[in-house]
Amino acid sequence: MKIGTTKELKNHEYRVGLTPSNVAAFVERGHEVFVETRAGEGAGFTDEEYVAAGAQILDTPAEVFERADMVVKVKEPEPCEYGLLRKDQILYTYLHLAPNPQLTDALMQRGVKAVAFETITDNAGNLPCLRPMSQIAGRLSIQEGAKYIERSFGGRGILLGGVPGVERGKIVIIGGGVAGTYTAKAAVGIDAQVTLLDINLNRLAYLEDVFGASVTTLYSTEYNIRKSLAEADLVIGSVLVPGGATPKLVRKEHLKLMKKGAVIVDIAIDQGGCCETSHVTTHDNPVFIEEGVVHYCVGNMPGAVPYTSTVALSNATFSYGLKMADNGLEAAAKMDPGLANGINIYDHKCVNRNVAQSLALEYVPVSDLF
Repeated sequence: MKIGTTKELKNHEYRVGLTPSNVAAFVERGHEVFVETRAGEGAGFTDEEYVAAGAQILDTPAEVFERADMVVKVKEPEPCEYGLLRKDQILYTYLHLAPNPQLTDALMQRGVKAVAFETITDNAGNLPCLRPMSQIAGRLSIQEGAKYIERSFGGRGILLGGVPGVERGKIVIIGGGVAGTYTAKAAVGIDAQVTLLDINLNRLAYLEDVFGASVTTLYSTEYNIRKSLAEADLVIGSVLVPGGATPKLVRKEHLKLMKKGAVIVDIAIDQGGCCETSHVTTHDNPVFIEEGVVHYCVGNMPGAVPYTSTVALSNATFSYGLKMADNGLEAAAKMDPGLANGINIYDHKCVNRNVAQSLALEYVPVSDLF
C-alpha cells in the first residue's frame, strides 16, 4: 500500500502522523511511504531521518494526497484540504465529526474511507488511540489552568497549591475517564483541593481506591454540579461520549454561580465542549472571558508538547495502520471489530451511530456495506 503523511495545518499544531520509526516498519513490510517535506520538523523529526527510514519526501501536500492510498494525519483535514481527498482513499486520523458537519459532508461527498482514532476500541471496549492524548490533555489542563488563574490573565490571582496559612485552591473535575483521572493526578500533585464528578459509580469507587482522601468523589447530578461550581477556582471539563457530541453539563446560567476570575478548561472542546459557553480557541489566543469566568478551550492541547504527543500517539495508532496497510481496510476490519468501530464514513455513508445521531444523519452499520 502507498501511505502518506502531511504537515498539520491547525494553529500551532506541531505533531505529525508518522514517525521515522513508523516509516521504517511500513517499508520493511513492503509498503511505500510519502512524507511532505518538513512535516515532522515541529515534533523534532527531520526530512533526513525520514529518508534514512525509507520514505520519499514530496514538496506539497497535494502530491502526498495524490499518491497515497492511505493518508495518516493527527488532526482532521482543514477546508483547504477537502479537495485533495478522493474516493476510496483511507483517511486515518482524529476526526471529531460530531461538531463538524462541514467536514462530515465533505468526507461523505468525496467517498472517503474515514477511520477515526477516537472511536477505535480494544477488546475491553476502551479507546486505545484516544488514551494517550487524553492522558496528556489531562496533565496539561492543570498546567494551563494554573497559568490562566493568574491575575494578569483575568484569573482570581491565586496559587492552586497554596502556602502555609493560606487556603489551597479548589479544582473541580467533571468526568472521571482517562483525561479526568490524569487531571486528578496532576491536581493532587500540586496539593490542590480536588473534587471529581462522574455518573458511573463503579468508576467513582475505583478512583476513590486510587486517590483515597486526596480526591473527593461526587455522583454527577445537577445539584452537585451547581454546588461544586460555586466553590471552584478551576473547573476541568473532561466528559466524553465516544464519537458523539459532548453534553452541555455547565450551562451559561451556571457561570453566575462561579467566583469572578475562576477558570474553566474544557478538554472536551474537540467534541463540542461540555460547557455551553465554550468555543474553540487557539494556542495564539487561548482564553476568553464570559460572565467573569476565564475559558480555556484550545482544540489541540497536546500539540503544545509535540514530541511527547507524537511518539505517544504513534505508539497507539501504528499497529492499526499497519493492519490496514497489510490487509486492506475491509479485511482488517473483519479481523478486528475494534478497528471496524473506528470507521466513521464509508461509501458515502455515516457508519458511526453516535456521529449520525449528533448530526441527524442516516446511520448505516458498516457490517451492511462489506
